[in-house]
Amino acid sequence: MKTAMLTVLACAMLIGTAAAAEKPNFSGDWKMNASKSNFGPLPAPASITRKVTHADPALTIVEEQTGGLGEQTTTRAYTIDGKEITFNANGADVTSSAVWEGDTLVVNSKVEIAGLTFNDKMTMSEDGGSLTSVIHISSPQGDVDITIVFERQVAAD
Repeated sequence: MKTAMLTVLACAMLIGTAAAAEKPNFSGDWKMNASKSNFGPLPAPASITRKVTHADPALTIVEEQTGGLGEQTTTRAYTIDGKEITFNANGADVTSSAVWEGDTLVVNSKVEIAGLTFNDKMTMSEDGGSLTSVIHISSPQGDVDITIVFERQVAAD
């Protein structure tokens, strides 16, 4: 009986370790692939790049975007445990948090002053070459869904 219980506990620990190992590491330099992205009714930016530093549970995203509003850079530093952070984007305070749902990283953000909420579900391809953000935006004018596909940028030798 004691041996059986130890075996069950050992298996449970291995399963927990395997589940933790399955989470992707988003670290890298990422560039939007405009032809694979879909902004629906919203105007697409000319470019978006993300520099991600990820050492679970720490996650930092530096995003640069160029488009109709000019050039914008935001830096977000999360702990992937649901703890809220605040950062500034285009002069507005944004409250945001990140959690894992399986191997999907879910980032929820609010721009209180504008009545906006963002639900960003980030996944990585099996080969690690692309990162996809499926974003649901809620606003007083209605809801919009967009998909941004990023490709990993490989440093030249």
